[in-house]
Amino acid sequence: MAKVVILEKDTLTNGDMDFTPFYSLGDVEFFNSIKGEDLKNAVKDADMVLINKTKYDRELFNASKNLKYIGIFATGYNNVDLVEANERGVVVCNVPSYSTDSVAQLTFSFILELSSRLSKYNDSTHDGKWIESSTFSYFPYKFSELRGKTLGIFGLGEIGEKVAKIANAFEMNVISYTRTKKSVSGVTLVSKEELFKNSDFLTIHCPLTPQTENLVNEQTLSLMKPTAFLINTSRGGVIDENALANALKSNAIAGAALDVLVKEPMDKNCPLFNLENCIITPHIAWTTVEARKRLLTVAYQNAKCFLDGKIQNSVNNKV
Repeated sequence: MAKVVILEKDTLTNGDMDFTPFYSLGDVEFFNSIKGEDLKNAVKDADMVLINKTKYDRELFNASKNLKYIGIFATGYNNVDLVEANERGVVVCNVPSYSTDSVAQLTFSFILELSSRLSKYNDSTHDGKWIESSTFSYFPYKFSELRGKTLGIFGLGEIGEKVAKIANAFEMNVISYTRTKKSVSGVTLVSKEELFKNSDFLTIHCPLTPQTENLVNEQTLSLMKPTAFLINTSRGGVIDENALANALKSNAIAGAALDVLVKEPMDKNCPLFNLENCIITPHIAWTTVEARKRLLTVAYQNAKCFLDGKIQNSVNNKV
């Protein structure tokens, strides 16, 4: 019977998810978020380990003497050292596409908030400003239509395409820079420089790689319009946070909306903390009830297929 260790259960549920199917995988043990020696002890005898954001580096591989499989409760897998996995013959499987609709939805929630300032109007109304108003309607905050505005999308994978489809419904002008050239209805492909220069809203939808790390930096921010907004629901590391903070403080760009940061949970010394023109949510784009149900279902299926000798969604196909 396989020894199965499932880590970071507390990142997947607040009591609203059913983990019952996982018990059919073998001798299953669940842990909430743990670190250091507790983490090493948890995985030391495991044949299979399922993780969310745990960093599986050489040190943890060395502690996992029986390990044959890593299942990731996520699409991104930059937290797993694939070189080590390949050398040790460990199969690594992710869950693609489960959060496409959820991430696209939050992206447009950001865009709508940045263009309509609903939260500011709500706060102002509850502060009594409408009661004090001399007119039936007061509008101290700029409220702009999306129609005709240019949405720039960096990365035109499934999420980028979904965002483009929503933008088309708002009759926005959609441009994109993507590594893999492709034809998508209603989207004009442009260079990276043109994307930063011409976007009224620029949203990032790419994985974190050596090529995309600090993609948003002092130089690329300097290309943006002072009226432009930056949105990131991908990975925090694609943004140089100090450069973005400086751009926001100097009004070099109008604002930003971020669901991800370089360090998570947020550090009190994060340069973006408490900036008036920066919306920050705690990495929630993937957490709709529907998305998490899909995530658990496919993660279970991945593990079951591995035990049955049928590997699916492997990110290191050489193994």
